[in-house]
Amino acid sequence: MRLLIRDAHAAADAAACAALYRPYVIDTAITFESEPPGTDAMAARISAATRDYAWLVAENPGTPEGSAGERYGADILGYAYAGRFRERPAYRFTCEVSVYVRRGLRRTGAGRALYEALFTRLAERGYLTAVAVITVPNDASVGLHTALGFEPVGTFRRVGFKHGQWRDVEWMQRPLGTGPVAGPREPR
Repeated sequence: MRLLIRDAHAAADAAACAALYRPYVIDTAITFESEPPGTDAMAARISAATRDYAWLVAENPGTPEGSAGERYGADILGYAYAGRFRERPAYRFTCEVSVYVRRGLRRTGAGRALYEALFTRLAERGYLTAVAVITVPNDASVGLHTALGFEPVGTFRRVGFKHGQWRDVEWMQRPLGTGPVAGPREPR
């Protein structure tokens, strides 16, 4: 599958990202959100992520060209983003990552391509570790993360309740860069 991966633009891509995410919230326990975010909430999330981390979208490269503003949000096939891992300053070199692809596009390489581009961007910004939190069972997500170098670091049992069932989450992590052990440069 050919994809165009680019930085997300809050105003132009929020509606498409919200629409892509909606079925995950409503129909699955993959995310623990119970109400799908609207366009404004998704725009705020994109803005926050792009300020300090990154939010990337994948679109169909066959989408008709036009001005850049017309192109954005045209045919979003997936997105990946990073955000703060924890509040304390000592965690500032670590980020939490997520990837979502349009339903029906699993195992097409879209998630891998988005994540690889995201990891490159995060390493360039000075982040050293990526953490993923996966509701299990979810063989597709665990398989993707494992294939991309994530290792399991722990499972929290019965920590979420969604769709009438208790849910477990698996935490996985992978290195993003090989920064010095002492005195890494500050993320930018």
